[in-house]
Amino acid sequence: MATETTLKLQAGDALIVVDVQNDFLPGGALAVTGGDAVIAPLNCLSGKFAATGLALIFSRDWHPPDHCSFSENGAPWPRHCVAGTHGAEFPGALAVPDTARIVSKATQAGEEAYSALQGTGLAATLRDQGVRRVFVGGLATDYCIRATVLDLLDAGFATILLLDAVRAVDLQPGDGENAIREMSAAGALLTRTSSVESRPQ
Repeated sequence: MATETTLKLQAGDALIVVDVQNDFLPGGALAVTGGDAVIAPLNCLSGKFAATGLALIFSRDWHPPDHCSFSENGAPWPRHCVAGTHGAEFPGALAVPDTARIVSKATQAGEEAYSALQGTGLAATLRDQGVRRVFVGGLATDYCIRATVLDLLDAGFATILLLDAVRAVDLQPGDGENAIREMSAAGALLTRTSSVESRPQ
């Protein structure tokens, strides 16, 4: 696995916080073990982005009640993140700055979307904002984080995975570590939020 990197924020950076929603946290309908542990490091880093005017994006699953990913439709997941419900909301502990852009995904009943870029127009939005490098954290490592990071790389963005700000479902033991190895091999840099230095104001 690639060495973790110390990085300084710069113009053209963005942070994508992926799917930190109540249903994916302990006690939620599709809880990720330790999922709430990503909140503190993401709050710290999003504060640095907000303070210096860098782009902030928060993605969310925003499913219709009959979404194709639900177990009643033969899919692997219990009903989760139904649009407008408490489970789909961001937790109160997660700081979502007023300047952040909210991106809703998987909003059509027949379409799954693990990636924050799938069907959202986010890649074009980032380019329009002059974004060249994207930091990624949230839930879950082996599904929506993996898909988002790989799509960002495919779209030509330098992409940094925040190791302390992701957690895995691990449906099969080791899925999370395997996903990290895959993202690294595809070109993602690996670092931790504590190794990201603020941009001078």
